[in-house]
Amino acid sequence: MAQVLAMVLAGGRVGELGVLTFFRPKSVLPYGGLYRVIDFPMSNLMHSDIENVGILSQYRPFELINHTANGEPWDMTGRQRCAVILPPFQGRGASDWYKGTADAVAQNIDFIRLHSPEIVVVISGDHIYRMDYRDIILFHLEKNADLTVAFTKVPPEGSSRFGLGSIEDEEPRGGRLTVYREKPKSSRLEWASLTIYVFRTQLLIRALMENEPASSHEFGKDIIPIFMENHRVYGYKHSGYWGYTRTIEEYYRTSMDLLGANPRVDIRSWQIRTNMSDRSIRDRPPAFIGPSATTEDVLFHCGCNVNGRVARSILFPGVTIEEGAVVEDSILFFDATVRSGSVVRRTIADTGCTIGRRSDIGGGPDGLTVIGMETAVPEETRIHGGVTVHPKLREDIFARQEYLPGEVVQ
Repeated sequence: MAQVLAMVLAGGRVGELGVLTFFRPKSVLPYGGLYRVIDFPMSNLMHSDIENVGILSQYRPFELINHTANGEPWDMTGRQRCAVILPPFQGRGASDWYKGTADAVAQNIDFIRLHSPEIVVVISGDHIYRMDYRDIILFHLEKNADLTVAFTKVPPEGSSRFGLGSIEDEEPRGGRLTVYREKPKSSRLEWASLTIYVFRTQLLIRALMENEPASSHEFGKDIIPIFMENHRVYGYKHSGYWGYTRTIEEYYRTSMDLLGANPRVDIRSWQIRTNMSDRSIRDRPPAFIGPSATTEDVLFHCGCNVNGRVARSILFPGVTIEEGAVVEDSILFFDATVRSGSVVRRTIADTGCTIGRRSDIGGGPDGLTVIGMETAVPEETRIHGGVTVHPKLREDIFARQEYLPGEVVQ
């Protein structure tokens, strides 16, 4: 295997995730009752024996810095191993926020040169999937490619949000990338980019420097077209599960793929690692399921205290469900509490939320209810489906006892 350096794009926020990313980048959004989204690409890197990693951070970086912990949870610390947070910086000649995904890597060319890799793998930090990157790297080397892009097949509806390509049918793993379009409004192309790029290092550096004077600095929009014009570009076909978490609905669907008798996301076999020191996960007591509790298809972890009814839901460490409360089809982040007599359906409640007694939250045909971090919903409050509640709201902020679909409480 060639000398490989990975660059993880982990510092962005998307507005479609709303209040869930008010205080964190999307890469550390909690997922699966224990993990963060970035745990999946980081675990993939670990299983692929890629041990030198740059993590590109920008938006509200504290949670990302705290969680990644210099790579220690993924065995990326040591004499020849490192995982380094790379934030924007001020220099003598220039100072700016990262102006795009390509600019984030371009501003850290010195970091790349320090490690002298033959290959740079650039990956997104906010997708749910299992991949051994050694497979795509070996494919890249066998084809003598200058750039290899990983793709997955997608249905035509909704595909305009992705970079789309056409791949020659050379072999089951992939072939020459003959066409690439970044987020076209309409297209018959069926292969969507996974934001996993394998570059020949010197050509990547040259392309980044060539693109420096441009007004746009994105891999899909700018760097891939440069390679398509002048270099050997291949498409690698990924056939396994791939979960997108860009919107509330996509995050919810990808989370629900963990449940059921035959879950589409089998985190046990994927061997995902996380930072067990983050939010003191490893120091919490075992989960307690009380004599009055009933559970059906529930994923929960240490520190949970369940005395009510929970069905088809995901509970993060420290969640409390009091006696007489009902939680269905919902995701409750760390240390959320549902008081007695309350009913919570089709709701995502962020870390530290409290649902007051005898409240009725979510449900119905109007979409998901999302409650921001550390908000306290008063007792006997009706919040319909499709309502968004901002973070850190005290009980006295709530002016009414009922909020209708589509409302934003702030």
